Parts: sequence; C-alpha cells; structure tokens
Amino acid sequence: MSDSRVPRLRRFLVCEPRHFAVQYAINPWMHPDTHVDVDLAQEQWRTLISAYESHGHRIDAVEPVPGLPDMVFAANSAVVVGGRVFGSLFHAPERRPESTHYDLWFKSAGYDVQRPLSVCEGEGDLVWTGRYVLAGTGFRTTREAHREVQEFFGHPVISLTLVDPHFYHLDTALFVLDDSAVGNNIVYYPEAFSAGSRAVLERLYPDAVLATRDDAMAFGLNSVSDGRHVFIAPQAEALAVRLDEHGYVPVPVDLSELHKAGGGIKCCTQEIRS
Repeated sequence: MSDSRVPRLRRFLVCEPRHFAVQYAINPWMHPDTHVDVDLAQEQWRTLISAYESHGHRIDAVEPVPGLPDMVFAANSAVVVGGRVFGSLFHAPERRPESTHYDLWFKSAGYDVQRPLSVCEGEGDLVWTGRYVLAGTGFRTTREAHREVQEFFGHPVISLTLVDPHFYHLDTALFVLDDSAVGNNIVYYPEAFSAGSRAVLERLYPDAVLATRDDAMAFGLNSVSDGRHVFIAPQAEALAVRLDEHGYVPVPVDLSELHKAGGGIKCCTQEIRS
C-alpha cells in the first residue's frame, strides 16, 4: 500500500539549537536541574535536517539568538497557510522575545505578519489539515486566538480542548498524515482531549490512526508527514508499526535530547505553505 502514498515536497523553517538549554519550567517535561548536552542536541537536530533534505524537502533557517534556548522549536513561531503568516504571542514571558526574531525573518523573506492579540503559539496549537484548522486550547493558545485565526485566514477553525498537561500543545497529541483532498487523515491520542473534542475528532476522522499513551509519551505524535514518509521518534515503536500497516513509511529520527524541553520533531519544524 505504501506505493500508493504520494509525498508532497514541503518547505520547512528551522532554527539550530546552538543555545539550547532547560533554564526554566513551563511544561511537565522541563526540569531546570536537568543536564543538557548541547552538542548532542545539535547532532540530533542536524540528523533531522539531513532526513528532510534527503527526501527532497526545502529547508530555510532562522539564526539562533543567545538567551532564547527554546528558539529551536520553530513550529511555535507562526502558522502559515496560503502564503499568509499569523504570528505568535507566547504564554510564557521567557519565550515572548522569540516572536520578534521569527517575524523579522518572515518580513525579510517578503511576507506580511499578522500579530495576534491573544495568546497564540503557532503550529504548536494550530494544525492545518488542508481543509480547515484544528486548534488546540486548554494550556497555551486561547479560544480568542482561534477566532482571530479564522478571521485572518477565512478557513473554518475547529477548537479542541486539551486536558493532559503532558500534551500541552496540540502538536504533541495529534498530527496530520495526509493533507490532500483525497487521503486527508490524522493520527491522535484520544485521552489527551476532552470528551466533546474526542467526539468531534471521531466524527471528522472516522478512519484516523489512534495512538496509545506510550506512543504519545515517546513524542510519537510530534511527528511530521509529507503524505508518504512520517518522520517519527524511534521510541514510538508501536505507532511506527501501525503507520506501516496503513501504508506510510516511518523515518525514525531521535531528538531525545530536545525531549528534555518537551519538544520533538514537529516542534522543530515550521511549515511554510505558499
């Protein structure tokens, strides 16, 4: 079945973890007394970039800034749909300066950036499906921001409530397998969501691939799919098997050092959709 899955070449914006550290705690994964091996983090990150490039994807990079250790998590900086950029306003004061540097990159690349009025953490909580935006709330991005996103893009925005602090961003609990009109589908961990939000996902995606808590805790839901290849944490072994059974090709990439800050493959990957 994997031969029937067609990859689509993507353009990704990333940021090297040159200044990566765990200096504060803003999610359950972060412990400031944790030792971080910056060299290992950079090596793992470079492996991810090489994996993207070897599959034909285009990479752009933002220059990392000293004192902003979480800037590596580029996905949180914005959401880009149809060449339009909706920026970020972080919940944590420690991360708010990151927005300025990403906004400058987008503006220098010729994009206008819409600044949110409400707390909004980019693709961390805003997932473009090809038809509408799935939008997480409960820990970071607010429902008010969901309304702003809908007004800006003119696409339907479907609010989903997250209930487990380990899955504080939507992109830790759900990812899009295929955003084409024909094969549109997702993977998600049901228990990360409120009962009503689970019911919404069941109606929208009756054929979704469901993940276990072990998959989710291994950052298996913080994956990136190009429609055929799924760049996934190797620790999410059971999920990789299920993806293979559904005709996708798992591409394991270990970002375990970055997991110490609560981020993985998708967190490091901002997609620029023209």
